Amino acid sequence: MEPNTHFYYPSALDDVTLVGQPVTVELKNDLAITGVLVSVDQFLNIKLDNIKVVDEERYPHMLAVKNCFIRGSVVRYVQLPAPSVDTALLQDAARRERQQPAAGPRK
Repeated sequence: MEPNTHFYYPSALDDVTLVGQPVTVELKNDLAITGVLVSVDQFLNIKLDNIKVVDEERYPHMLAVKNCFIRGSVVRYVQLPAPSVDTALLQDAARRERQQPAAGPRK
């Protein structure tokens, strides 16, 4: 892992404004793509510009691609630059979620 970066589950992007920031998206098929975040929606569909594949030797067919759309269901992790992330806000949100009572049985 690069220094000064953090790995987050994709749902953490809901609370983070990172449009225009460089991010690395790791897919479930082990492909990792670095690029500038253009947009992300409620389904975690991600648009990246100026992309580079982390392992170019393994994925040479991706060298010509400059921007991409990534379907949210194939995202494993999103690596964010540390200065762009308010870790206190994320920890607070995780703490509140943990303190919520579990839902009872459905009727």
